Amino acid sequence: MVPKLWNETIETHRREVRDAILDSTAALVATQGLRSVTMSQIAEETGIGRATLYKYFSGVEAILFAWHERQISSHLEYLAEFRDQAGDAGERLEAVLEAYALIAHESHGHQDPDLVAFLHRDEHVTRAQHHLRDMIRDLVSEGVETGDVRDDVAPDELAGYCLHALTAARGLPSKAAVRRLVTVVLAGLRA
Repeated sequence: MVPKLWNETIETHRREVRDAILDSTAALVATQGLRSVTMSQIAEETGIGRATLYKYFSGVEAILFAWHERQISSHLEYLAEFRDQAGDAGERLEAVLEAYALIAHESHGHQDPDLVAFLHRDEHVTRAQHHLRDMIRDLVSEGVETGDVRDDVAPDELAGYCLHALTAARGLPSKAAVRRLVTVVLAGLRA
């Protein structure tokens, strides 16, 4: 029987190797493009053998999907921190919408359009979109209950409105412009 400390060390090592693979792959794709990166390059950049790399992932596509899923999970955790902060429903809704818009703004233009199209066809994106919509819908529902948010439109429709309107943050020139957009979206939600 392997001591518990050894198991934790092995799991930590595996997690660190996996993260290094994801980070190395993302960096290579950013510099060389989606179609130019090979498993051999990833293994060399990560500092592991190809056989070890294949124990973790079946190919470059699988690595990229895992990297993207990690990115999305990180964003959702970040938004959940704003959702769970102190304050009334309206303040928390505003904080989540602003954080979401800033994420959209900051990520725009940092990725190759081919990579974006490739990554967004995976089912983890659909699950994340549903999770995000549910998070915003729940905050809107709380706002309706407190009288901060209008009650003449269903919360799910208002959540859709917020998400669609805030996609405009991707093309805005500054964070100040993003904050103005959030103000306009919030005005559309007010009772």
